[in-house]
Formats: sequence, structure tokens, C-alpha cells
Amino acid sequence: MNAGQRIIMTVGCFGLMLGAFGCASKEVVKKDEPIAMTKPANSTPTANTAAADHKKNVPTAAQTVPAASAMTYPQNTGKASGGDAAFDKVYFDFDNSDLSKSSRDTLTRSAEILIKDKKTVKVRIEGNCDERGSAEYNLALGERRAKAAAKYLTTLGVQPERLSVLSYGKEKPAVQGSDEAAWSKNRRDEFVVQK
Repeated sequence: MNAGQRIIMTVGCFGLMLGAFGCASKEVVKKDEPIAMTKPANSTPTANTAAADHKKNVPTAAQTVPAASAMTYPQNTGKASGGDAAFDKVYFDFDNSDLSKSSRDTLTRSAEILIKDKKTVKVRIEGNCDERGSAEYNLALGERRAKAAAKYLTTLGVQPERLSVLSYGKEKPAVQGSDEAAWSKNRRDEFVVQK
């Protein structure tokens, strides 16, 4: 057997082994995950701590993110509601889980509703992505988006035990389409009031 035939045999054997064992199937939708408390229970959140927490998530220059001035955000048209509570969707830039100024404003309004609510309404934050990227990558990105919203809400005084996160990745688009208009509406967090 010559060297060329050995290489072909080696590659063929490797291919058979990979095909025989394969990759484990992965769960497409992550289960509800409670939010762990990230600060002491006796600390009082302030606007300064919320701003400082947000600054930790500022993208580096090495990341390729479209300029904020070039981004357009959909209007907050969708609301989740339960009883007296109504929550606007939060939108994200491409390949990013950082909260924009408008997202923080939306979350501030949601936090006010949750804090004033005398019932102990629980909310599931569902992270979603546009269709670009692998299923695994988008599940992780959707989870980061949901956790970013949950963390911000807790810095505003919402009890962490009232929040849970779930990532749908790209599996639950709000709008069908393969252009920026559709993608911008699919990069979102939605809020579902738990019964």
C-alpha cells in the first residue's frame, strides 16, 4: 500500500468513526432558569449601580457591531400582559446582548410595574435572535439577552425570584423575512407573565 492509499484509508476510517459516534443531540429550547441573586439582599440599587453594571457590557472595538447611528429599532408594539401588568419588548443590535438606552428605558418602566404590583407576579424573560448563525450560537445569545434584562431589572429593585429566563434562539421569529427590517424585530426579549 502506498502513502496516498494510507492517507485515504486513514481519512476514511476517521469519517466512519465520526459517523458512528456522531454528536449528541442538543436541546433546542432551554428550560426556564431562575436568576441567581448577584448582589446582597440588603443593598439598595441606585441609578449609579445600574449604569455601572451596564458599562461592564460595553463591546470592545474588536467586535464587529454596526454603528449605533446606523441602527434602527422597531417601535415597542408588542406587550406581554397579565392582570394589571403590561411589558414592552426589548430589542437588541446584531450579535449583541448589550442593553441600548431605549431598552434600559423600557426595562425601567417594566421594573416600576413589577415593584408596584402588590401580587407577586412572576415574569419569564424569553430571549430571541434573528435567523443568522447556528442554532447553538443563537440559543446562547438569546440566553445572554434574557439574562441581561433580568440583571438590569434586579438592579432596579425587582426581586430575582420573580424572574426566570428562557432562550428560544432563532426558533421563534416574530417576523418572517431575510432582511434587516425582519431581523431587527426578531432580536428581542419578550416578557411572559407566569400564572
